Amino acid sequence: MTSQNFDHLLEIDRPLAVLASHAERYFVDDANTALIKTRQFAERLAHLIAENAGVTLEGDPTFSDTLRVIRRDSLAPSEILDVLHRLRIEGNSAVHGHEGERRLAFEAVKLCHRLGVWLRASVSRNPKLSMAFVPPKLATDDSEELKAQVEDLKQRLREKSVESARIAQAIEAAKTEALNAEERARLAEEERQVYAELAEEAELRAVPPADPESAKTFIQAAFASAKDMEFDEADTRILIDEQLRLAGWDVDTTELKYSKGVRPEKNRNMAIAEWPTASGPADYALFIGRTLVGLVEAKRQRLNVSAALDTQATRYSQDIQADSSFDFAGGPWGAHKAPFIFATNGRGYYPAIKTQSGIWFRDTRIETNAARPLEGWFTPKGLEERLEVDTAAAESALADKPFNFGFELRPYQQLAIKAVEKGVASGQREMLVAMATGTGKTKLAIAMIYRLLEAKRFLRVCFVVDRSALGEQAESAFETTRMVGSRTFAEIFGLRGLEDQDIDRDAKIHICTVQSLVKRVLERDPADRPPVDQYDLILIDECHRGYLLDKEMSDAEMSFRDQNDYVSKYRRVVEYFDAVKVGLTATPALHTAEIFGEPIYRYSYREAVIDGWLIDHEPPHLITTALSAAGITIDAGEEIDVLDPRTGQIDTAKLPDQMNFSVEHFNRKVRAPKFNQVIAEELARRIDIMSPNAGKTLIFATTNDHADEVVNCLRDAYRAEGLDIRDEMIQKITGTVDKPLKQILKFKNEADPRIVVTVDLLTTGIDVPSITNLVFLRRVNSRILYDQMIGRATRRCDEIGKEAFQIYDAVDLYPNLQSMTEMKPVVVNPKVTFEDLFDGFEASDDAAHQEEILDQIIVKLSRKIKRMNEDIRQQYEAQTGETPEETLDRFRKEKPADVQQWTKARPGLGKFFDFEGDRNPPRIIPIYKGDDQVIDVSRGYGEGDKPDDFIDAFQAFVRDNANQIDALRLVVTRPRDLTRGSLRELRLALDSQNFTENALRTAWRDKTNDDIAASIIGFIRQAALGDPLIPYSDRVDAAIKRVANAHKLDDLQRKWLTQIGKEMTSKVVIDREAFDSPPFSQQGGYKRMNKIFKGELDTILDEIRTETWEPAA
Repeated sequence: MTSQNFDHLLEIDRPLAVLASHAERYFVDDANTALIKTRQFAERLAHLIAENAGVTLEGDPTFSDTLRVIRRDSLAPSEILDVLHRLRIEGNSAVHGHEGERRLAFEAVKLCHRLGVWLRASVSRNPKLSMAFVPPKLATDDSEELKAQVEDLKQRLREKSVESARIAQAIEAAKTEALNAEERARLAEEERQVYAELAEEAELRAVPPADPESAKTFIQAAFASAKDMEFDEADTRILIDEQLRLAGWDVDTTELKYSKGVRPEKNRNMAIAEWPTASGPADYALFIGRTLVGLVEAKRQRLNVSAALDTQATRYSQDIQADSSFDFAGGPWGAHKAPFIFATNGRGYYPAIKTQSGIWFRDTRIETNAARPLEGWFTPKGLEERLEVDTAAAESALADKPFNFGFELRPYQQLAIKAVEKGVASGQREMLVAMATGTGKTKLAIAMIYRLLEAKRFLRVCFVVDRSALGEQAESAFETTRMVGSRTFAEIFGLRGLEDQDIDRDAKIHICTVQSLVKRVLERDPADRPPVDQYDLILIDECHRGYLLDKEMSDAEMSFRDQNDYVSKYRRVVEYFDAVKVGLTATPALHTAEIFGEPIYRYSYREAVIDGWLIDHEPPHLITTALSAAGITIDAGEEIDVLDPRTGQIDTAKLPDQMNFSVEHFNRKVRAPKFNQVIAEELARRIDIMSPNAGKTLIFATTNDHADEVVNCLRDAYRAEGLDIRDEMIQKITGTVDKPLKQILKFKNEADPRIVVTVDLLTTGIDVPSITNLVFLRRVNSRILYDQMIGRATRRCDEIGKEAFQIYDAVDLYPNLQSMTEMKPVVVNPKVTFEDLFDGFEASDDAAHQEEILDQIIVKLSRKIKRMNEDIRQQYEAQTGETPEETLDRFRKEKPADVQQWTKARPGLGKFFDFEGDRNPPRIIPIYKGDDQVIDVSRGYGEGDKPDDFIDAFQAFVRDNANQIDALRLVVTRPRDLTRGSLRELRLALDSQNFTENALRTAWRDKTNDDIAASIIGFIRQAALGDPLIPYSDRVDAAIKRVANAHKLDDLQRKWLTQIGKEMTSKVVIDREAFDSPPFSQQGGYKRMNKIFKGELDTILDEIRTETWEPAA
């Protein structure tokens, strides 16, 4: 074969070069066959992309399957995928007998050349590589447009160099002859050889996958090379045509153009090329029927897109002239006559080169609307819907709209909604709302969405969750929450849940998981993907999950694109839609703020405790044993029992080296049964499980096996205390038990179990308000994870009189929290062991985190299983019941959560794959049988170890700041003047120093053995003035009694005076603002209360506050 356009591919892949050169040769007189060959070329190239990127394609994947993998895993830029998709579709049409057009065949051959140069640049890691396309001579009856395109290419060749000019002249002089029989036979024989090679390759699978470093540099080069691809204006138009066509527009730059007499028609959605304006033709005018809805400026690939929107597209919108052939969509809007303007160069959108990529768009109807990039084109229906949104009217309606629902919103929820609405009105596209676990984010979301939809500010909402269990809960809430009268949210607006993957335009809200969005956006054929305009508002629950940051990229390192380092699938699918994004989270992390911005509203756990919505915990009980303090040391040569985690068999062995373990390794890398036993005995002495109103206990263990051992130790310990307990009272609930969701609901709703030991209960999102004890037997390495674990016990449970919850820490977790950072993604490290990967995978409760680790396991495992010896294989099959290859297939096909359950049920898998013959035998787990005992149980008061230290520090803080903090000065000098707002500020200031009311009460109790609920004001006045500590409820009762005796009150007044006393006992301060909240607001508020007290309510309140803090007689 000889082809000036494709011979350079021979050294990369001979089949690829042959297919391309044959397509070029068939173009002479058989356009249909040429299109078929370009499709085969594209399929082969897609296979090579996957191969070079280190992806093993299992079985016999279709072309479409391969493209789906490349798009899903971001192995190549979107413009490359767009070209491959076009070649696939046109080739399919030719295969099915549709006559191929000469123009389409020419364009396909030309695009194959572009792809070939791009592949060479990527494989050679030379992104600046440039090779001119040498066009074939055309037939005399070819179209004028095609002739003009070829002439333009020849002219560019002439301009490039003298050598190129010589080539062009040679082409001009060449004869175009039809393929004779001999030539066709020669081409057929070449192809037969190619397909024989491909068949042999498929059978042998001899080509090993690319090593990770090579795959990484190929992907990096693939994106860098795409940036410098030689796409001329004709190529760019081909790409844009295809993109518009996929979005539902009738488009063909060559045929559907103004100069050919094409005009808008009823019942057609047309993108008409070269529409005239007073300042030159717009590249496309978009019409829905006869109505002009948009103008598009198309630029060559290398040119800046955002600047083209600001200049040409803006100018066309201002200069387009009225014409009897079409109607305007309203307006004008200032100087603009088109409501929407666009600019594009056909390139996919990349945040790192924001202004040079994507489809830039602006809604011209409001002068202050900012331009923004899109991932894809609006559909005609999408633009039609956007025209219906009257932003100014909607925002005006929201500003005046009261919070009237079938349920009551708490004040902080209303403030959060107002903050979002203010952000929307100011043009913010990404917002973050940070609210503590248990403060009602679902109710907040329902109320917020209802207001925004009812005001017609948004048309369609996607509520994104990261787990099906949370989606089911949210779906139930939307279906049962009554908004107006007896009508639920779902009845008013329509709801599509987790099972409805494709939603109709009539449904206003869709609940979906991240995983389902990934499948819809990244794993579907382009023609079947949802449009970017499907949602205009997206709420993301637990938005701290799944994100990785974009990197600012230089030209030299353009688009380093593995999914771990550049952008996670989670972020890709959410950002795919042109929508306002509101993230909801209880635990904002650094990367969350960098993506969404700093929280526009924050309501912390401490604030929720101070306001009485959540329950505080007392200072943690820090349990220290002899082993946890000193660690475990096993000397070299010592004979001990060892556990083989592959088989569960216990053997005796002498260890060749000394082994040392600290407490964080207990029950993970070394078994410590005596440690578990003495901790269980201490818990049994301290945690009551027999009283009717005793709360429930949740214990966090390290592994599934450890959870089993803790359950047995606890049952034994409680029985040793003389209690007649049933096994049902203490249970394990992990992902490995039968029907875990049912067991969790039983834990929540029934008397038994009373103690639950878990590893992964956090993944369920089920809340159990009656939990009053948390026990940590597992060290965690994330502050976010710790906060989520604490969040399991923060909810109020008035039914059992829950005032605080207890934390028992046996693994030195609490003192280490200060050095903890936010959750970090696992770094891809070729030296990391399988054991570490499996440990991290099984310990993770974060869906995106699980997926990332599982991806690493799959990559390492696909290489490692080829080197496993027969003995290890047999041991593995005996342990798991399947071959390593079947396991790999399972890991690739099943959801990470399902794989996690499977691996947890088969501990020790990592050691099989770390096995390297006799050089590195599988690591066994020692069983340390040495005795242990509890040597100390202290309280976590912060820097001070003893309650006296804590109280002394508090007294010093009060003395030093009595004249610095206004509210503190009021408490000391004029407590009657304290307002709810000033008390709240004071509590937050004290909280920042860890001086919470629960901690002070506990420290005082530990110091004096006297438990006094004196209120934070009482503790401050005791520290500053030496006032005696008296239960606050006693103070209030005495004050109410004295005030009542000082006035002649009727029965109604006495009733409400008593109610004021109850509220004061609960809220500490009652001021005028308090009467705007229940129970007073439900009975007419301040106005009615003042009337009941004959205009003397303020005087009565002042007397109560004064009497409360009179020195005790």
